[in-house]
Amino acid sequence: MTTQTSLLPQLNGDQRIVYSSISWQQFKLIQTGFAQSPGIRLAYYDNTIEMLMPGRDHEMFSRLIGFLIGLFCLEKAIEFEPTGSMTQEREGTVSAQADESYCFGISKPIPDLVIEVIFTSGGPNKLQRYHALEVPEVWFWQDGVFTLYRLRDGGYDAISRSEIPELATLDIQLLTRCVLIGETSRLEAASQFRNTLQPLGPLQQRITSGG
Repeated sequence: MTTQTSLLPQLNGDQRIVYSSISWQQFKLIQTGFAQSPGIRLAYYDNTIEMLMPGRDHEMFSRLIGFLIGLFCLEKAIEFEPTGSMTQEREGTVSAQADESYCFGISKPIPDLVIEVIFTSGGPNKLQRYHALEVPEVWFWQDGVFTLYRLRDGGYDAISRSEIPELATLDIQLLTRCVLIGETSRLEAASQFRNTLQPLGPLQQRITSGG
């Protein structure tokens, strides 16, 4: 068994430990041992286990992104189920815990969307896990940018906007801008996001058009 450890600066506090040459049975034992440790996220694929201990910044961005997506769904009257970091598994093969995950319309065993906030390494490499789970759409937030991927027959393709019907009108640039604003003011981020989503009334339209 080999170990790879990544300890990041105190700014965000993420810690990531990777063990290779781990069987599924060994992983399940480790998973049971950490059942009462909600602050530790476990993932397994290709005989490798990843243990992630998210720091303050990681959790702040995760919750902020989740809040804004929830706000979008509420403003657009979209039925959704926020499934958070629930464990997604395919017995004997893969296990993953995203930062945020969602089902739209109705509840499903595998969510329609998962979102990962990346402060350490392993961004697009995580796609292999979600491919094995057949998650339709995966988003990454890293270095102030969203990258979106859609599952096709041959794997994931990069996309510029969501192909989930309920999120088709979500402006990713707006979401990105408001997440960055939220780094300093969550209230301002929510206000700008919501104001942009809400349609202008007749008086506002006349003022905007100069009429």
